[in-house]
Amino acid sequence: MNTLNGKHIILGITGGIAAYKSAELTRRLRDAGAVVRVVMTHGATEFVTPLTFQALSGNPVHTELLDENAEAGMGHIELARWADAILIAPASANCMAKLAQGRADDLLTTLCLASDAPLAIAPAMNRIMWSNVATQDNFNVLNQRGVHLFGPASGAQACGETGEGRMLEVPELINALSGLFKSGVLQGINVLITAGPTYEPIDPVRFIGNRSSGRMGFALAQAAREAGANVTLVSGPSNEATPEDVRRIDVETAAQMHEAVMQQVRHSRIFISAAAVADYRPKTASTKKLKKHDAELTIELERNEDILSAVAGSSPGPFVVGFAAETENLETNARTKLENKSLDMIAANLVGKDANAQDIGFNSEYNALHVLWTDGAQVLEQARKTTLARELINLVAHQFNKNRQHEKNTA
Repeated sequence: MNTLNGKHIILGITGGIAAYKSAELTRRLRDAGAVVRVVMTHGATEFVTPLTFQALSGNPVHTELLDENAEAGMGHIELARWADAILIAPASANCMAKLAQGRADDLLTTLCLASDAPLAIAPAMNRIMWSNVATQDNFNVLNQRGVHLFGPASGAQACGETGEGRMLEVPELINALSGLFKSGVLQGINVLITAGPTYEPIDPVRFIGNRSSGRMGFALAQAAREAGANVTLVSGPSNEATPEDVRRIDVETAAQMHEAVMQQVRHSRIFISAAAVADYRPKTASTKKLKKHDAELTIELERNEDILSAVAGSSPGPFVVGFAAETENLETNARTKLENKSLDMIAANLVGKDANAQDIGFNSEYNALHVLWTDGAQVLEQARKTTLARELINLVAHQFNKNRQHEKNTA
């Protein structure tokens, strides 16, 4: 599975002759489907020009910490929020020292401190610099902090010497970076996910629907697949691309989604209901376009079947995760839904605009989740939905495996 497809990758480049390899790395990342933004230190620009990486990445190259064109001049915060992962290749001895000390004296080191995305470095330096006690101490500090260390390799160096300190070759870096998104926490588990809105027809050209884009459900499908699960995605109308190796079933109405889910859920160990299913539908849909005759039009509605309750009430049933989109009283309403529907977990989010007037929830790339279960809760802070999806899948996997172990112990 190509786990880099659609990922937002920041490629940091520091001053070193191995920077020439980063041009090929940029190309290969894009070939893998990643969206790449390049951040260069001033030293790096002495080896390869920013224009080279702008042409290869298709995006402007970032070099300055304070960017007057960025939001409030805070370019490092924008980039930190944008990234799914940060890869520094090459990472010089000086860069490693700065990271180990927690310094933030340029754009690259500052955004590393400001981002909670996975950070990976590919060291590249002279063999003696690499073996120096200070460098090795910095290497160990970064390793203990959870920084992913790719390499270095051993071989001929630009200085004419041979030894350890070469940057890994591009295919090795691509493979290593791909591995950051493969957790295996749901390896072999059948997971069923719903996504998107439902459209309830009024007549052949009109319908009752909602603003859901399907982004969260599709991101969850991608994250579950990266976690090793066998994923089936039942989706209402959505323009989102189907993640690789995910089986997709397209539906339009709530009734169609209910039928598809009930057919698939018997084979599933985990059910995640991320779709925004219409609660009501027109009692009678006209077979012909309704004409405008009167000043008012009354449409009689009837309840759709509650898919989430149906799955939660099945026996034996899967581990059930619901969603709650709210405009107020987030935790109270979510806790009530968790208990009333007998769910194993619920992910609640506000819809509308946050305090900074940024769209969150429906039809937005960003969200924040308050995740609740019977004896616990965890807040997933505002981030891109792809990031939140990976965090939520890890929580689901933890609780699912915990429940499974409890069942074994009480059997």
